Amino acid sequence: MGANNSEKFKTMIGGQALIEGIMMRGPKRDAIVIRGKDGIEVETSLRKERRKGSFQTWPFIRGVVNFFDSQVVGVKALMRSADLSAEIVEEKPSKLDMWLEKKLGDKKFQNLIVSISVALGMGMSILLFFLLPNIISSLFDKVIASNLLRNLIEGGVRLLIFMIYMLAVSRMKEMKRVFSYHGAEHKTIRCYEAGLPLNVENVRAQTRKHPRCGTSFLFIVLTLSILVFSVASSLLLAVVPGLEAMRGTVVFTLVMLAFKLLLLPVVVSISYEINRIVGRYDNVFTKVLTIPGMWFQNFTTYEPDDAMIEVGIAALQA
Repeated sequence: MGANNSEKFKTMIGGQALIEGIMMRGPKRDAIVIRGKDGIEVETSLRKERRKGSFQTWPFIRGVVNFFDSQVVGVKALMRSADLSAEIVEEKPSKLDMWLEKKLGDKKFQNLIVSISVALGMGMSILLFFLLPNIISSLFDKVIASNLLRNLIEGGVRLLIFMIYMLAVSRMKEMKRVFSYHGAEHKTIRCYEAGLPLNVENVRAQTRKHPRCGTSFLFIVLTLSILVFSVASSLLLAVVPGLEAMRGTVVFTLVMLAFKLLLLPVVVSISYEINRIVGRYDNVFTKVLTIPGMWFQNFTTYEPDDAMIEVGIAALQA
């Protein structure tokens, strides 16, 4: 691969840090790679192909589909890495785990855990980043008439909570190794996109930040929601008689919250398309768009050691 081509080459391969490992997702295959007690363990699986022309592949629809798919696959990969890590330290499953597995069967038990984990994760995200900011901003309903200003306050609170959350998580001792594997994942993909041979030395020299990172995606979702919610809620207030007069009441707060939750798939879809664009193109416009999200990656990625880089290389190659 020549120098000019390597500068333009972009892959849609993405990944996720696991417990003592990395998951990489390619166009046709997923790979989970864990560093176990006997060395690097590689597990691969074929991705379910979506029929060409299917509505699931349409722009602005595929964002929601891929978001939910990534949540399910990500939880399954984390569970698998936890299982392998438990084998390393020879942890035994709890009596509750064994009872549920016996009653439901291994497959149903796993599906139940995945469903509960995804639901709890999304529920906590909505509670923390949307419900709480909405409640806080609603305290100003009686004194602020401007719908735009109210949404700006809500968006500011949302971003502040996100920043505090990132800072808190990054300081957790247990997360340091996970975030180091996150850095290894980014560095490996960067090396691949640069057209360099995948070896420890070349990967180590790459930046640990990547524009298509999930951290950047979350930041886009949170900031874009300010614009979408402001425009949409203004239209709602204009077309629904009597709603504006209810401002400052519990009913008004609940109606606006429900309306914004219904708009979340729209925000996710647009954010997904933006994330694809900034990942595919390297120009002044995309670089400006990625600055905030790349900065937040200071809290979610750490420099990996050579053993972690080896896991990242094995995952990408698989």
